[in-house]
Amino acid sequence: TYPLVSQSRYHTFKVGRTGSHRRAMIANMLKSLIEVGRISTTVVKAKELRRHADRMITWAKENTLAAKRNAIARLRVSFNPLSPKEARAVKKGDKSSYNRDRLVIDKLFGELGPRFTERQGGYTRIIRTGDRVGDNAPTCYIEYL
Repeated sequence: TYPLVSQSRYHTFKVGRTGSHRRAMIANMLKSLIEVGRISTTVVKAKELRRHADRMITWAKENTLAAKRNAIARLRVSFNPLSPKEARAVKKGDKSSYNRDRLVIDKLFGELGPRFTERQGGYTRIIRTGDRVGDNAPTCYIEYL
């Protein structure tokens, strides 16, 4: 009674973590990748992160309210309310009162989306760097082009 579909069609990425831990790990890695542009990680994590990072750029290229909400949900962004004084400062152009999450969304939709408007896909690059000293895990850099 098994399906006639081969098992290779199912995508799994578990790496010995619970579902909530995996989602939190991917969200944190995505924030760091958007913020810095290049992070160092293991090859397995980078290959999974590439799927999500490319989807973020696709949403940033759309630049709609629904796309922003999807990105906010995937990145697990927490919008703490600004005090009236902080809100006035932000209106004047001072974004120092923003938390890290708001700055990540601004960078994603303000810089990265327009940067890749002409590109049809493949927004990230994985560069292998060798094996890690402690456990011999293959490591790499993942970066936006």
